[in-house]
Amino acid sequence: MSLNTFNLNGRVALITGGCQGLGLVCAKALAEAGASVAVTSRDEAKAAEVARQIREETGQQAVGLAVDVTDGEQVQRMAAETMQSLGRIDILVNNAGINVRKPILEYDEASWDLVQSTNLKAPFLCAKAVVPFMIKQAYGRIINLSSMLGTVALPERSAYCSSKGGLIQLTKVMALEWAEHYITANAICPGPFATELNKVVIDNPAANQFFLDHLALKRWGNPNELTGLLIYLASEASSFMTGSSIVIDGGWTAQ
Repeated sequence: MSLNTFNLNGRVALITGGCQGLGLVCAKALAEAGASVAVTSRDEAKAAEVARQIREETGQQAVGLAVDVTDGEQVQRMAAETMQSLGRIDILVNNAGINVRKPILEYDEASWDLVQSTNLKAPFLCAKAVVPFMIKQAYGRIINLSSMLGTVALPERSAYCSSKGGLIQLTKVMALEWAEHYITANAICPGPFATELNKVVIDNPAANQFFLDHLALKRWGNPNELTGLLIYLASEASSFMTGSSIVIDGGWTAQ
């Protein structure tokens, strides 16, 4: 297989939550591989600034969009604005996510709904908005950012684990429904990566040591270590892979 199959020249990628953490790493990696990118945030100024940085650092087209991905009308507008600005959407990375850590008996309904809406409802809405454009062009790559906690559990993560497990199942349904249109859908299931979302764990010595003790590689992942898998799933190289969930977790789930 030629390395050219990993080239994303001429492709357009839409990355939700693409202005921080793994989302920002994903957006920059896709641009470096040749794609034009649209990144989203609830903060319009932040989205515009990140798009500017990507343009300067990679030389690729980049736009920043302000959107609440749990709101169906805003998501529809996001897809339309991406099409207007960049002409097509080849790759959708459903990355926006949130975690609220509480024991089940202390978990309030509002927190539960927030996690489920952001982690599971939003990818559903975004795919519904984007896939009609992919069907017209007979090509698409959907990459859902799930988690190793969609396959194994930890205490105080009831909403997060269930939402990420649901996203793995949603990915499989997407793969089955849209395969005839040459659209693939796969999930990446990261383990412990050193991102802002995990800062509360990293900064807690006892919690941090618990994580290190469960990692075969005995360290947190560097966000850049996710990009090889991302580019593979976004490119022609993964043309026969769909409905899969790939864990990249430093060996946590191997135990």
